[in-house]
Amino acid sequence: GRYQRISISDTGQGMDEETKRRIFEPYFTTKRVGEGSGLGLSVAHGIVKNHGGTITADSEPGKGTTFHIYLPVIKSESLLGVESTEPVKGGHEWVLMADDETDLLESGRKILESLGYTVVMKKSSIDALEAFNEKPGIFNLVITDQTMPGMTGVQLTKELKSIREDIPVILCTGFSEVINEENYKAQGIDAFMMKPFDKKKIAGVIRQVLDKK
Repeated sequence: GRYQRISISDTGQGMDEETKRRIFEPYFTTKRVGEGSGLGLSVAHGIVKNHGGTITADSEPGKGTTFHIYLPVIKSESLLGVESTEPVKGGHEWVLMADDETDLLESGRKILESLGYTVVMKKSSIDALEAFNEKPGIFNLVITDQTMPGMTGVQLTKELKSIREDIPVILCTGFSEVINEENYKAQGIDAFMMKPFDKKKIAGVIRQVLDKK
């Protein structure tokens, strides 16, 4: 097919082959502790992949780095048409939301609260598990990130369902080699979404999961 390429170059110190091979892994970083989380490139990779594209990197030690982003070309006529006027459906259930990225957690909270949900936010899987364990009966749904320190979203799901087997879980991720649209159900997850997501998409998935329950 046809793709548009965006190339971004720097004049930094470059990377060796071993570093270049691992740059899209979550939490991999060459920076010192406290200077970077190692999530930036993995999230970028997930966003581009979610749009049908890919990222490559050309780099040599001492010669800088160039990243190439390839995105599929969309014919202009495919963008034409009448936008759906169907209202976005919300609800009044309680949602426990876990994500170690503060900005993503906050934006998710705003979306869900605008849909009418009561949201309890936790910045780690451990904190989310503790909150659920304290009051397992008040939550109707859990939305969790996959890649978090200490306990992944898949591991958190298993712990939650050992406490309350019927609790529905939606797992969101920007990049994962472990979980995908083909295998998420085998992990006990009720729905799987790639980041980033918009209001209409998350609203539809939430209602699909809750109404099925």
